[in-house]
Amino acid sequence: MAQGERRGRGRPRSSAGETPPTTVQALDRGMRVLAILSQFGRATLTDLSVTAELAPSTTHRLLETLRQHGVVEFDETDQTWAIGVEAFRIGSTYLLRANYIDAGRQMMRRMVEHTGETANLGVPDSGDVVFVSQVETQQPIRAFFPPGTRGHMHASGIGKALLAEMSAERVASIVQQRGLPAFTANTITNLDALNADLSAIRERGWAVDDEERQLGMRCLAAPIFNEFREIVAGISISGPAVRLPDDRLAEFGPLVRSCADEVTYRIGGTQP
Repeated sequence: MAQGERRGRGRPRSSAGETPPTTVQALDRGMRVLAILSQFGRATLTDLSVTAELAPSTTHRLLETLRQHGVVEFDETDQTWAIGVEAFRIGSTYLLRANYIDAGRQMMRRMVEHTGETANLGVPDSGDVVFVSQVETQQPIRAFFPPGTRGHMHASGIGKALLAEMSAERVASIVQQRGLPAFTANTITNLDALNADLSAIRERGWAVDDEERQLGMRCLAAPIFNEFREIVAGISISGPAVRLPDDRLAEFGPLVRSCADEVTYRIGGTQP
């Protein structure tokens, strides 16, 4: 009896009268089961078949096929299934070519096309934001950050988008290390005000540099995450305040966040 129960959780008894799926159906079902298993992390056959809305016998055939290729693994002890090492190898091959700079430039070009403003990509480094890539607008007046340019995070759209995803302790450490120097009358110069702004950024999903680094220039930015839900970069659009009034900020902010989310997806990342 105990042995039968174990088989029921991990391997089904054969069921008669079930029509074998076509090749396309099998592939579609197999990918569905694999996606569900990746969400569970580890699951029984029953959990997978119920969630996938497939018969246990069908689900088991799909899992056994995937197991033969190393894409999933089966634990005999607790009768559960998990993602296999071959799935990791395949995924890692994709990540080798889908880095955030390449994926970011595709989205940056899209942002320039939709907004008419310069797009930037920046990364955190030793308490600074470092600009690593830029797609320029053709407008005669435009923002310009050559690759390698460093800046204080508290006075940068990308910098604040990055800070908003860090712990309060990490933010305080960066402020202690780098300070909060004023660049314009709009620059945030105390930790309480910065934390309030970071809270607002998390709430709406994108950051604003409202002439905080340079008078007359505004910036909208959003964060990019890796597969460990860690912040790795941010993308932004920057331009003259006269071309980025409040109504434009409300229009373009969600666009920038959507493009950042797409970069996260393309590099295999996950939002927190």
